[in-house]
Amino acid sequence: MASPSLIGRSIPRLDGKQKATGRCRYTGDMPVPGLLHGRILRSSLPHARIVRVDTSRAAKLPGVKAVITGADTAGIPFGFAAGFMDKPCLCTDKVRYIGDDIAAVAAIDEDTAEEAVRLIAVELEELPAVFDPVAAMREGAPKIHDHAENNVGHRVAIDLGEVDEGFRQAYLVREDTFTTPAQAHAPMEPHVAIGQYDPADGFTVWSSTQTPFYAQEDLANCLQVPRSKVRVIKPPVGGGFGGKSDGTDTLEFCAALLALKAGRPVRIVYDRDEEFAVTRRRHPAIMRLKTGVTRDGVILARECHVILDGGAYYFGGAVALFLFHGRLFMPYAAKGVRYVGYRVYTNKAPGGAMRGYMSPQAHFAQDVQIELIAKDLGIDPVEVRRRNAVHAGDVCLNGARVLSSSFAPGLDALQPYLSRAGDGSSTRGTGIGCAAFGSGAAHRVRPGKEAYSAARLIAYQDGHFTLLTGASDIGQGTETVLSQLVANELGVPLEKIRVIAADTALTPLDLGSYSSRVTTMAGNACLMAAGEVARQLKEAAAQKLEANPADLELGQEQVYVKGSPEKGLPLAEAIIAAQLAQAGAPVVGQGTFNTRARVSPTFSFGSQVADLTVDTETGLVDVSSITCTHDCGIAINPMLVEGQLEGSVQMGLGYALTEVIVEDGGVNLNPSFLDYKVATAADMPRVETVFLEEADPVGPHGAKEAGEGTTGPTAPAIVNAIGDAVGVRLQSLPVRPEDLLKAIADRVKGQGSGV
Repeated sequence: MASPSLIGRSIPRLDGKQKATGRCRYTGDMPVPGLLHGRILRSSLPHARIVRVDTSRAAKLPGVKAVITGADTAGIPFGFAAGFMDKPCLCTDKVRYIGDDIAAVAAIDEDTAEEAVRLIAVELEELPAVFDPVAAMREGAPKIHDHAENNVGHRVAIDLGEVDEGFRQAYLVREDTFTTPAQAHAPMEPHVAIGQYDPADGFTVWSSTQTPFYAQEDLANCLQVPRSKVRVIKPPVGGGFGGKSDGTDTLEFCAALLALKAGRPVRIVYDRDEEFAVTRRRHPAIMRLKTGVTRDGVILARECHVILDGGAYYFGGAVALFLFHGRLFMPYAAKGVRYVGYRVYTNKAPGGAMRGYMSPQAHFAQDVQIELIAKDLGIDPVEVRRRNAVHAGDVCLNGARVLSSSFAPGLDALQPYLSRAGDGSSTRGTGIGCAAFGSGAAHRVRPGKEAYSAARLIAYQDGHFTLLTGASDIGQGTETVLSQLVANELGVPLEKIRVIAADTALTPLDLGSYSSRVTTMAGNACLMAAGEVARQLKEAAAQKLEANPADLELGQEQVYVKGSPEKGLPLAEAIIAAQLAQAGAPVVGQGTFNTRARVSPTFSFGSQVADLTVDTETGLVDVSSITCTHDCGIAINPMLVEGQLEGSVQMGLGYALTEVIVEDGGVNLNPSFLDYKVATAADMPRVETVFLEEADPVGPHGAKEAGEGTTGPTAPAIVNAIGDAVGVRLQSLPVRPEDLLKAIADRVKGQGSGV
């Protein structure tokens, strides 16, 4: 009588048909009457003092309804949290990178808005600029923020375990320097926001955001109004990848303030140049990694010195450094870890969260170095990884508890794929890369904010249910997974669940889509809400069936006695009975999930093998296949897990081989899809997934993350495969053809083994 389980079933995403047919309404498609068009005036200099901003000509242009500058704001910056907020809504005294925000206009059409921006006269006094983080830290470098000595926005120093003793005991100590570039999020949907103001209700902002509740908090603070007077609505998002996760951004604030001043709603959409040149990007990193191992390759000590190029503003600088440090403890154990990290201001667009936040940088460095250590010791690289793997039950030096892990079995499963390329060709090779990732942040991403999710479930007399969740579906299939969890708990078909999500005026609090927290945290909250509804229905049905509520089950849209499916009550009748028993009150269940874990509730583990060929004439690398195993616990929806893996491989492929933001004097030279080379469908290798399911004790039905940890292994797998193919060990990304050809030539000449 029980309904077929919806857990572990590959169900197409609920929004798939709408998106595939073009009927999905994104933020820019919202039919808001009287909409004005907004544009932002940006700095043409990387570092300058603002002497004068004259908007008089722009304000007089026919069709212009509002113009704002920094003088129209409350002067309250936004950003990570109190003490770390240094990004002005609109600049008042200085600009700190090319593209920094100076003024904004609202007009009746886009052409008029563009013309109005050109009519704003800005007088800037140019200041010395610095674009390299190492140069920025030197004495006498241009000072970007008064509060940051030597332009260091944040520094973290951690020393755990017996580091010095570990190096003394080590059979081999290896030290290498790795560098990774800035990477653009490159979402199909650019940043877009619509602001509306009503004197009675306050501000309503539609935004392509990953964190509507953070955006609400920031807007209320910057606009100096109560939070109850700001409503943020997240329509479907056409790509975020972390670039829309920091809370509010300049365009949301400007759209809201312009709407207040104009008396009409205002939409601001970044063009593609803005999307590449002024939004946050993956942090470039310089990483010096020193590792000491035994003769058998067991890691005794690790020392890491990191410099992150944070760009012009802080945002989540402390988070970036903290997360990088966390990657040093998984998936490989160490008896001692010393870490010093700097996030440095430069006169470039800010660094921020991007899929797998700090995982691609850290895991590139440590997994390429593990390969080099294995080569030095003459031990199979997979065996070295296996000997250092963390296991379920381990407690890492940083306090992280590993509750479940299929990392070692995953390595075993991929071993055959490392040998299948052995065809005698000197230009074909395979390589492995590995990573670990938390399923949600246990630490308070914003101080004072609990890392939690809440959900509310309402039952209707016709047997349908509405799930209210603050969780943000940004394309990863959140609403499908949460619907599966609720429908499975209630024993109803998926179509009986309606989801209303991410509206700060309607839905319960959820801190957003970042750190791969949604399935674990929002999923558990939804299960609790569904369990509370099920309890009420069982109690009501028990009266009708003359049974003990503990003896009842839900399935096939009925409440029935265990073992006696013929003795049951249709679910709709049980809902009515429950309402009557509650004096007509609706049947509502609520759930909240939080964690008291020190680092994260639980962790995923993933490995990938790249199979590729190097063209030694051109330096081009052709990746034919990527084979993945990802320890996501129990896959609630295997199809969605496969989709996340394929998307991560696409992003990791570009990071490894083609994607680099080219800048000269702070000017972005490739702000377009024509010149910024993301991997296209034609470039994609065959992606195979090997599922290894082990239930996790924390995740809903044993599930863990499968959205960000999947990005870490790709680049090191590709670089290690290149080493296997042509014998050069590269330590910088991306692997450009000219760099690869030079490394091969140097190896042939005996001048070196890598770049």
